[in-house]
Amino acid sequence: MEDNQTVHIISHTHWDREWYLPYERHHILLVELMDRLLEALENNQGYKSFHLDGQTIMLDDYVQVRPEMKEKLKTYIKEGRIHVGPWYILQDAFLTSSESNVRNLLYGIKDSNDWGGVTKIGYFPDTFGNIGQAPQLLRQAGIHHAVFGRGVKPTGFNNMIQEASSYESPYSEMCWRSPDGSTVIGILFANWYCNGNEIPLDDESAKIYWQSQLKSLEKYASSSQMLVMNGCDHQPVQYNLPEAIQVAKKLYPNIDFKHSNFNDYCKELSSAIPNDVKIIDGELRSQHTDGWGTLVNTASSRIYLKQLNQQNQVLLEKVAEPLASFAWLQGDAYDHDLFEYGWKTLMQNHPHDSICGCSIDDVHREMVTRFEKTRQVAKGMINKSLTFLSGEIDTSMFNKWGKSTIPFVVFNTTGHNRTGVITINLDVVKQYLSEGINKQKLKNFSIQDREVLDNHGNILDCQIEDLGIEFDFDLPKDKFRRPYMARRLRLTFEAENIPALGYNSFALVLAEGSANDCVWDSLICNDREMENHYLHVKINPNGSLTVTNKINGQQYNDLCIYEDTGDIGNEYMYKQPSGEKTITTRNIQAKIFVVKDTSFQAEYEIVHEWELPISASTYLHQEQKELVWFTERKSQRVSETITHKITTRVRLEKNSKGVYITTSFNNQAKDHRMRVLFPTDILSNVHYTDSVFEVVKRFNKPAKEWKNPDYSQHQQAFVNISNEKSGLTVSNLGLNEYEILRDGRNTIAITLLRAVGELGDWGYFPTPDAQCLGEHIVSYSIFPHEGEQSRLASYQASYQSQVPWTVNQLGLQTGELPPTYAFIEWESTKVSFTALKVSHTSNDIIFRGFNMAETEAWLSTRMPIGSVQVYRSNILEEELETLSIPTSSSKLVIPVNQNEIVTVGFKKAETIG
Repeated sequence: MEDNQTVHIISHTHWDREWYLPYERHHILLVELMDRLLEALENNQGYKSFHLDGQTIMLDDYVQVRPEMKEKLKTYIKEGRIHVGPWYILQDAFLTSSESNVRNLLYGIKDSNDWGGVTKIGYFPDTFGNIGQAPQLLRQAGIHHAVFGRGVKPTGFNNMIQEASSYESPYSEMCWRSPDGSTVIGILFANWYCNGNEIPLDDESAKIYWQSQLKSLEKYASSSQMLVMNGCDHQPVQYNLPEAIQVAKKLYPNIDFKHSNFNDYCKELSSAIPNDVKIIDGELRSQHTDGWGTLVNTASSRIYLKQLNQQNQVLLEKVAEPLASFAWLQGDAYDHDLFEYGWKTLMQNHPHDSICGCSIDDVHREMVTRFEKTRQVAKGMINKSLTFLSGEIDTSMFNKWGKSTIPFVVFNTTGHNRTGVITINLDVVKQYLSEGINKQKLKNFSIQDREVLDNHGNILDCQIEDLGIEFDFDLPKDKFRRPYMARRLRLTFEAENIPALGYNSFALVLAEGSANDCVWDSLICNDREMENHYLHVKINPNGSLTVTNKINGQQYNDLCIYEDTGDIGNEYMYKQPSGEKTITTRNIQAKIFVVKDTSFQAEYEIVHEWELPISASTYLHQEQKELVWFTERKSQRVSETITHKITTRVRLEKNSKGVYITTSFNNQAKDHRMRVLFPTDILSNVHYTDSVFEVVKRFNKPAKEWKNPDYSQHQQAFVNISNEKSGLTVSNLGLNEYEILRDGRNTIAITLLRAVGELGDWGYFPTPDAQCLGEHIVSYSIFPHEGEQSRLASYQASYQSQVPWTVNQLGLQTGELPPTYAFIEWESTKVSFTALKVSHTSNDIIFRGFNMAETEAWLSTRMPIGSVQVYRSNILEEELETLSIPTSSSKLVIPVNQNEIVTVGFKKAETIG
């Protein structure tokens, strides 16, 4: 044992806000813990400090019950006795969007400073792996150290030490590097975050305790600075810790035992860490373990939660915030408080035991309510911005078509020009209840001979559906609500080249001749084939697709075959029964129907009726109750089957380079996993997948240490396999798990459903809701491509496919905004757009994106009207470097390094000074 060692004992509790108990049960325990902590700090000056798990939401939850304690908490935080932040919650980074990760840090640091001070440590105690761009995010936030519990050997499930000849890092300390080159000092909880839990006071017990702990610390420590975490999951405060530390000092007088904190520990570690610590690059996903402890299958547990999360993230970051930014540029107020409320409500579903779907059923039922609350906030903010913007758009060019003309607007809130099929409901006539309702007049109102024009007067092919009479209401800002009845139509057509971060206006008008005079081509070739300029799609008798990229002739066969296997694992991990034969739809005859046939889209419906085992045998229930570890289970699926009907809609749009697919089914089978398969037949050892601020390159085959037959991994928007000449990108909407099959065809397998019956981990917690019985609808898309530039374009198309179109009915009016307009002009083939918002600190417009490529990129932008200065920022929206622009009409070209997260601020004249 070396002299001059320092043991930093950091008191903490790891607070899963909800997990094996519902939120309010944990909430009560939190109040008890905080009461006890404040008592310890007040009555025992020797009790130096307490680390509040890196998340400020614990403070909000406590003062919700004990509001009178808020000032006392602030005092202890300012004095450095309670350490908070930098996060709002401890999220699962892989399952939350790039911007969600930024907002978590942004609001967490803001709240920490409001409370009295922030702990400058990237705190990831129990995330199920760590994203590769975490060091860059932390460095942009002024944080230089990160601590984490998973993702790097020597640790496995619950940090069980792996005895092996080689580790990813020989020390618990390392240099962790993002793909852009940003580095932080990474600190692995090599002995978990409870290695100093319940330190004994009597000499004999303390000696045995410390002998074991010090030996474990020395095994992995790179310096004399040792880290001991005094606490564990929901661990109460060890009130007598100062006395326990004195016992340790008496037993080991040559060791400096400190009741420490992360700020002090990191400062001392930085000066003591040796130069030979290993550089660990990118993602920390336990790649060099046996694969049974990665917890990656939480990406497919309760997929309905992932879908709801993706929908809400997109509504906030890709619709509500851009629209509110457009409105702010035109003079409307930007409601920072409501956006913060919406984001925080959403992020309460982002802790790793929540969004991962690995809690008891009560927890996840409450999550659905939170998602709905978030959706309502986002929708409200969207409607507010639309109401303001709609009054600003000039539609007077449509006056010449008469008073019966109904203008409307299509917004594109994505980062690139967009073409696609949109749907809008229009009220062609309405009667307010206060003025009397003539239903017969509404019914008899003629809707014949109408057509849709763009703002240049071009006639567009459009499907017009009569929705009949419907009830609705207006909510004026200065009057009582105004209910009305309306004759409503639904228009469906293809909108072309809507500018990025902008809009085009259109109008429904009376046709001058017959609205049916135009002859439009069909995309349907025959009862099983369709094509546009870019793609040919053939539906085979078994329902699989053959897709040909007409640009380079590359053909992809056997796409969209479904696969089903048993799953006797748990919410954390998938486990197929030993020796089970995988079931597929390869040899099932499908029913195929044409359901849409217009000039701008074609759609087929494919129906499979598939016999699946109804569940695992009752022996699985026995194994679960007896706590048989999931890898040791012997259960099989029963022979009894149930008919599993799958309805697949396959759509091709006129000007799209993608095939859009929706799959629906009513799951009544238990203990199984269903996937959809996309054989690529492309020779490549690697693939690319969308992650947080990164398109990451991963190997198709696991490391040699990997023993798990399954090699599932996380994705965000898409996964891609390609070579220099061609490739296939498969995008998804909230389907976060995929696998590259080792089948000789480099097949991409996307998980659509995983049905299991227990939580797993340290006890028996039945979760019948996790069987996910009932109706499901999942969506995904196929984008074949050619070389490098086309590959990047397929990524951008995948990002766009996540974002719904925004449409709104207008009046015939004059306005300051032209019929078509882009509020922020920018372009780049390599930079992907992630955010447009208004900063809560500077009130400047904030634009953010990231370089998808491993080479330098260029971002070309033009100042929005009213802006007088452009600057580089960081993720905390702090001004770093002023960028010179001669006039608002000229473009600025900004270099963006490989894999860089770039944030640009636009300052308005009234915000300067």
